Amino acid sequence: MKMNPKYITTGLVVLVAVLAVALMAKNHSINPRTRDGQVRAEVIQITPRVSGPIINLPLVDNQFVEAGDVLFEIDPRTFEADLAQARAQYDEAKDNYVALEKKVLSAEANVKSAEASVVQAEAGIKQVDAQIEKVKAEYARQQEMLPQKATSQKSVERAKANRDVSIEERKGSVASLTQAHAGLAQAEAALAEAKANLGEPGDANASLRAAQAAVRTAELNLEFTKVRAPVAGYITNLNLRDGSQAVANQPVLALVDVNSYWIVGFFKENTIENIRSGNEAKVTLMSYPDKPIKGTVDSLGWGIAQQDGSTGFELLPTISPTFEWIRLAQRVPVRIHLDKLPDGVELRVGTTASILVHTGSGEKQ
Repeated sequence: MKMNPKYITTGLVVLVAVLAVALMAKNHSINPRTRDGQVRAEVIQITPRVSGPIINLPLVDNQFVEAGDVLFEIDPRTFEADLAQARAQYDEAKDNYVALEKKVLSAEANVKSAEASVVQAEAGIKQVDAQIEKVKAEYARQQEMLPQKATSQKSVERAKANRDVSIEERKGSVASLTQAHAGLAQAEAALAEAKANLGEPGDANASLRAAQAAVRTAELNLEFTKVRAPVAGYITNLNLRDGSQAVANQPVLALVDVNSYWIVGFFKENTIENIRSGNEAKVTLMSYPDKPIKGTVDSLGWGIAQQDGSTGFELLPTISPTFEWIRLAQRVPVRIHLDKLPDGVELRVGTTASILVHTGSGEKQ
């Protein structure tokens, strides 16, 4: 039976179409692609460290700045006054330290003088003790000689008087020693108090360190009145004006880091199986469709936010309706590092990109 040429042609067309679809599906699994990509970059929120009115704003919106350029300046007069006061307080602290140091030296001299008085009083007692032994012996000798008529009663009485005087002198010497010990204790207490008031010597002194810290804080606050760009980049969405009040720790403008651009592509979960870090990628920006950019897969995201089950109205879970006959693939973020940009291409945060990943190429070990 002879086949109708129309049927043969139709069959061939269907076969070619099926083969084309199969090849496209295979190519899509080997080289997954997505049109859901965005340009990203690190956006630094410029935040002043001190509060005050802005007196100098040498910027315009969307201006490029280098790292270290002055973005704006806060009125420094208050902080200059604070610095002057801190320096004056530091000078006062140094003067107080010198005065207290002299008190310590004076107290140490008093302790040495009191110690010398104790030594002198102890020597006086020893001397009196020796004198007492001598006059006692003389009195005893005079008493022994009196019955033998070898001495007179007057000599005996004189020896007794000398003994009594020496004993009284010893009492005075003991009182002097007690007084010397009391003076030494008082001098040592005064020295301890002087040292306590002085604190640690030299640079370790707490009062000096506190005054130095206050000066350093005032210096830093004065430096913070000039807010500088931490990196090179673009100022965007500038709403400041001269005279605006800058508030400490409150962001006032955004700086896009020019050296931090990357691409994030959202790939369907059924296409990421073979994507690996290091795979070569081709990025096509919607704003530059004829200038593809070479890139490299940096990493794949490990999670995405769940919408179903999140708390909704009246604390009830939010559940989105689905069609039972179709399953929607979730999209997983894949981070793409860009190589050298083609001439004339400028990246802008949030713009759209298409990404093609060549799996099996350049995988990191």
